[in-house]
Amino acid sequence: MDAREDLTRLSATEARRRIGNRELTATALCEAYPRRIAERDDAVGAWQFIDRDLVMLQARDRDSRPATGALHGVPLAMKDIIDTEDMPTQYGSPIYRGHVSSRDAACVATLRAAGAIILGKTVTTEFATFSPGKTRHPHKWAHTPGGSSSGSAAAVADWHVPVAFGTQTAGSILRPAAYCGVIGYKPTFGRFNYDGIKLTSFSLDTLGFMTNYFEDLHLISGVLTGLGRARSSNVAGQAPRIGVCRTPWWDRGTGEMHRVFEETVSKLNRAGAMVNEVKLPSYFDGAVDAQHVIMTFENAICLRHEYTHHREQLTPKLRGLIEDGLRWTPSQVQDARVLIRRCRAHIESLFTGLDVLITPTAPDAAPLGIDATGDPIFERMWTAIGSPCVGWRTGSGSSGLAIGVQAVGAIGADDSLIDFSVWMASHTRQPNP
Repeated sequence: MDAREDLTRLSATEARRRIGNRELTATALCEAYPRRIAERDDAVGAWQFIDRDLVMLQARDRDSRPATGALHGVPLAMKDIIDTEDMPTQYGSPIYRGHVSSRDAACVATLRAAGAIILGKTVTTEFATFSPGKTRHPHKWAHTPGGSSSGSAAAVADWHVPVAFGTQTAGSILRPAAYCGVIGYKPTFGRFNYDGIKLTSFSLDTLGFMTNYFEDLHLISGVLTGLGRARSSNVAGQAPRIGVCRTPWWDRGTGEMHRVFEETVSKLNRAGAMVNEVKLPSYFDGAVDAQHVIMTFENAICLRHEYTHHREQLTPKLRGLIEDGLRWTPSQVQDARVLIRRCRAHIESLFTGLDVLITPTAPDAAPLGIDATGDPIFERMWTAIGSPCVGWRTGSGSSGLAIGVQAVGAIGADDSLIDFSVWMASHTRQPNP
């Protein structure tokens, strides 16, 4: 190993390869990341909890045993709504200050069994909703990093950890990933086990993760789906049939987002992909409102205990969301669910002639200010439908901050979506600096 090499720039895949070949120790790797965090996190504020002694204890344990698991010695970060038995999980709320779960979430247990090291807990917004925590954009501190997986996005973008986990109920993985310029992956709804993660919406909440390297998508997915290894599909290396889906909310985007999106589509066309325009039926205009109805209705159910017994410790913004949910009638909720099912059926029908859809990820680059997390308008529908999504940076706004696109795949076709995204990103991606 070159003593001058910055180990924090390794992918999880490369780190695991080197540890397995005895070119690198978990101890050396886990010394590099806390050092980077100590240098940077006072300004960025990505971390809610990190215990260097606990990290090094885990690293020495991995170095004392043969490297057998798919993630042996690789550090990962967990959003602070994901339970861990050896560190606090506080859900972004003073109600649970100092709370430690009696067990690991299923995903944490699975990752540890594969040899991963849990580096710490990243900042979440309050109960993974819209009231932000302390995190700032790692490249421009006056801007939001997005949310609710704000700490995870900022930690990956600022090279504090190779992979960080987040959750998405509206746009909480893809939007912060887009703002911070990293790769975001929201799998098909239910692909990864959600047990041990604080629920806010039982038909929308989805576990995913962020990284700087596409090769890590198959690696981490392979572990969490029980395969225990990286897996590519039979379309790896192939140019996809792309549907360009600007969605009914195209006009909510800025001119800079429109420019980057059109440039991305042009690059894909020139690279040899078959590109077709997709116009959605008029009933899709109601999909965002339907997602809001479902989300707030279920939010009121999932957070009823906190609302009933700790209402004064909830922010006004979260109380308002819960109270919105309490007002919906059964018929309004049912109508919303019927519309989403109708939208899902139409989107799935598109994949008989297309491999992926390309859509915007956010209306613009990360907005100025840290009192809000930005607009999830371009992810709400895909989350409600349950489609898998992969997002990456393809350009910049006038602020110099990232603007990207997201690829949407057929439900359950995550491995193919990842491989098609790798091909598309090879022709369009601007890496995180």
